[in-house]
Amino acid sequence: MRSRILSSRLTTPIAHVSDLLSALLLGILEGLTEFLPISSTGHLLIAQHWLGARSDFFNIVIQAGAILAVTLVFRRRLWELATGLGDAANRDYVFKLAAAFLVTAVVGLPVRLAGWELPETVTPIAWALVLGGVWMLVAEHYAEKRGDVATITWKVAILVGLAQVVAGVFPGTSRSAAAIFMAMLAGTSRRSSAAEFVFLVGIPTMFAASGYAFMELAMEGGLGNEDWAGVAIAFAAASVTGFAVVRWLMGYIKAHRFTGFAVYRILLGIGLLALMPAQ
Repeated sequence: MRSRILSSRLTTPIAHVSDLLSALLLGILEGLTEFLPISSTGHLLIAQHWLGARSDFFNIVIQAGAILAVTLVFRRRLWELATGLGDAANRDYVFKLAAAFLVTAVVGLPVRLAGWELPETVTPIAWALVLGGVWMLVAEHYAEKRGDVATITWKVAILVGLAQVVAGVFPGTSRSAAAIFMAMLAGTSRRSSAAEFVFLVGIPTMFAASGYAFMELAMEGGLGNEDWAGVAIAFAAASVTGFAVVRWLMGYIKAHRFTGFAVYRILLGIGLLALMPAQ
C-alpha cells in the first residue's frame, strides 16, 4: 500500500524545511498525482527522499482528501445517478459501477490478505512507470481505431475492477491509468467516458481502501503522536489541489490524447532508475 512508502530507508529530510511546509507540499503532491495517470506512488517516493518520513495515518488522511475532491467534482453526476434509478440507463450505469467495485473488493481483498504486492521501492516502481507509459501509448492507439464509443459495457465494468486490483499489486502502475486504459481497450474508446466511469468507481474503492487501512492502523495502535496541524494542512491541500486537477483533466481529455502523460511516465521511470539508489 502506498501508505508505507514514506517509511522506507530512503528518507533524508532537509533540515530547514519545516514540518508544516513539508505537510503542505506532500498534500499538494497527493492532490496533483492521485488522479492523473502518472503514479502518485512514484512521485511520493521522490518527495519523501527530500521531505522526510510521515506516518501511515498521515498518508491515509491525505488520500481521503483526494477522494473528497473527486466526490465534489462529480457531485451532480452522483446525485443524478442516486435520484434517477427509475431511469433504465441510469440504473444500468449504477449496476455497472457496483459490479466494478465488487470485482475489486472480491478479488482485491484476498490478494491483500495474502500479501501479494511488490515492494514500494525504486526499481519496481520505476519499471512500472516505464512499462505503464508504453502500455498507455499502445492502448490509446488501438482504442482510437474503434472510433468514438462512449458506452460502458459489462465487459468494461468487470475489466476496470480487475485493473484496479492489478494497480494495487504493482505500485507505480497508477490506478487511474490502469483502469482508464483497460476501459478504452475493452470498448469505451471515448477518453472522457472511460475516465468518468473510472473516477466514479474509484470513489467507493478508495473510501473502502482508506477505511480498511485506517482500521488496521487503529487496531495496531498507530494513531498516536500525530502532528494534527500538519495532517489538517495536508488534507486541505490534497482536497483543493485534487479538485482543480480532476476538473482540469476532464476538460483536457475531451480534445487531447494521453500521449504527454505516457511520455512523462517513461522519462520519470528512466530518471528514477538512473538517479535514485537501486533497491
